[in-house]
Amino acid sequence: MADDRKIYFDHQATTPVDYRVLEAMIPYFSERFGNPSSHIHKEGVRANQALDFARERVAELVNAKSEEIIFTSCATESNNLAVRGFLKANAKKGRHIIISEIEHYSILNLAMKLKQEGYDVTTIKVDRRGLIDPQAVSGAIRDDTAMISINLANSEIGTIQPIKEIAAIARERGIFMHTDGAIAVGNIPVDVESLGVDALTMSAHNYYGPKGVAALYVRKGNAISPLFEGGFQEYGLRSGTENMPGIVGMGAASALALDEMPARIEHLTKLGKMLWKGLEEEIEYINFTGHPEKRLPGHVSFWIKYIEGESLLLMLNIKGVMAASGSACSSNLRGEDEEDLAASHVLTAIGVPVEFCSGSLTISMGKDNTEEEVLYLLDIMPEVVEKLLMMSPLYADKLRGKDPYSL
Repeated sequence: MADDRKIYFDHQATTPVDYRVLEAMIPYFSERFGNPSSHIHKEGVRANQALDFARERVAELVNAKSEEIIFTSCATESNNLAVRGFLKANAKKGRHIIISEIEHYSILNLAMKLKQEGYDVTTIKVDRRGLIDPQAVSGAIRDDTAMISINLANSEIGTIQPIKEIAAIARERGIFMHTDGAIAVGNIPVDVESLGVDALTMSAHNYYGPKGVAALYVRKGNAISPLFEGGFQEYGLRSGTENMPGIVGMGAASALALDEMPARIEHLTKLGKMLWKGLEEEIEYINFTGHPEKRLPGHVSFWIKYIEGESLLLMLNIKGVMAASGSACSSNLRGEDEEDLAASHVLTAIGVPVEFCSGSLTISMGKDNTEEEVLYLLDIMPEVVEKLLMMSPLYADKLRGKDPYSL
């Protein structure tokens, strides 16, 4: 019988909308229904004022100018607008781009498409903690390098990249620098002036705002082209009627994040350290992933020898704990056999054994999680792991003296 508890430890996937954000949004569904492009009448003017106010709040969160913020539908769209939009508007700058091997699929798959279109893509490797060496980026730069796109933080392993150092290298060489900050913005301090990036992706639903709205920061002076044709909304870079309830919600979530961030980080750092220490002491065969210090607060990721991450995830779910698989095993629907499984590109990049590891677990806590919930997870984990070990053929091989991990 399933446990009645409902403990949500999957904030890297999405966060609940803060009730204060919801309250700000509600009037814009019906009472304040105006289109911000309708400047002549009262409802349109009021909507346009709300749009400007939300843009200012989002800009303030990352220390940008309001005119440098472009609202989009999601982080995937923002990433595509940053990369393809820049390349389209700056064709003479070159046809070489640099990314990392642990980017989100909205960058990786776009890079594959760009290769088919004649672009040259260099993929930078990471170390066993998921960190990129800025000097590796520097060494990959060519005369025809047009842009660099490297994520600010990785959702699967939590590692935060040295973007400031990489951006300094890019600026020195006159190269456009974009970073996917979807999982970072609103959760850690992000200052575009300090980082020195030219473009930054952010996503409302990753910091207690609504789904279906995101933004792209583009530093003033950088030319980008729209992804599709239409009207003149968002400075002509993202046509289509603005999602006013969502945008107002993103603005409200941004203001709350800026105000509450120090307290949230302190709380989540404490929970993260408690969980990491407890797992390290209680769980045999555990292997943590990502950097132990340079990581998102409240983020703990790991894999355990001999057991499947998906099985661990399911058993925890039965006991009321909602976490995430590290996307380690997924159906390869593009292959000939839809049953084929592919290891996570992030896990393989950091050296997790492909032939044995079928998944990692990602625990990403939020501002409303408690110490009691962490202690509950620590209390049930040993029993769950023990059950899975007893079911594991790999562990059975180990007990027979044929440990697959020693091969």
